[in-house]
Amino acid sequence: QVQLVESGGGLVQAGGSLRLSCAASGRTFSSYTMGWFRQAPGKEREFVAAIKWSGTSTYYADSVKGRFTISRSNAKNTVYLQMNSLKPEDTAVYYCAAVRSFVIPRSDVEYDYWGQGTQVTVSS
Repeated sequence: QVQLVESGGGLVQAGGSLRLSCAASGRTFSSYTMGWFRQAPGKEREFVAAIKWSGTSTYYADSVKGRFTISRSNAKNTVYLQMNSLKPEDTAVYYCAAVRSFVIPRSDVEYDYWGQGTQVTVSS
């Protein structure tokens, strides 16, 4: 069982930056692939980024590539999402998710554990 708690959301102007954190409980965090997803009002939840359990591989949605960076600290049981050059279309509730997997799933149905979400609002 893994419990996830996101933090770091807020209101920022377009072009600004935020760093989201996701703290995980449990002793086996290092064996989980971690993902970030987001859901805007009236839209389906979409994949943002993910990082392999080892930290050696990452994957990004085309819409955030070059602007967002996912990283993890297995020592701190935490995964991060550094978001730069934010745009109004990045406004959404951001969720972190976890799954035991040797690959990097990009579909939300493949993830087993979810946080409660943190709101990110980018003003124009």
